[in-house]
Amino acid sequence: MKRGGNKKCLAYVAIFIVFQIIVITIFALTVMKIKGPKVRFQTVTASNFNSGSSSSPSFSADLVTKFAVKNTNFGHFKYPNSTVSILYDGQVIGSADVPSQKAKARSTRRTDITISISSDKLTAGTTNLTSAINAGVVNLTSESTLKGKVELMKIIKKNKSGKMSCTMSLNLSTKAVEKLMCK
Repeated sequence: MKRGGNKKCLAYVAIFIVFQIIVITIFALTVMKIKGPKVRFQTVTASNFNSGSSSSPSFSADLVTKFAVKNTNFGHFKYPNSTVSILYDGQVIGSADVPSQKAKARSTRRTDITISISSDKLTAGTTNLTSAINAGVVNLTSESTLKGKVELMKIIKKNKSGKMSCTMSLNLSTKAVEKLMCK
């Protein structure tokens, strides 16, 4: 009678081991899969807006942004100081610092950032600026890369980065930012 009991016990142990392997595999494939954060502008508004005449085309403004870092991992994402840049026709016309912070696990960290932009920073010969100002709409892009570490259970640390690329239109007549689209 003891032999049958030993076989049952071994069968239960084998089933338990197989079950644990399945649980650990699912855990490793879902929870432990570390991804880079999603970095976006949630909102952008223009303040202190100035634009030049058609004989002297120029513009300047302060872009007040809500910069969001969405961390989808089960561990926090810590990143050092970084920079966000605003570009017109591929040239930087303004930039601002993104302070070092920590985005908690499975949450979004929002930071208010003000970026001063000015067409005075463009190199001479930017021919598109005159036609854009005459049309009343200046198309801008923004770029930023956050490099940091994701830490799971205070044991696993993995370097990850999030990149932002947004396009927006600055309407000169309404002095507003329109068509904000981020990838």
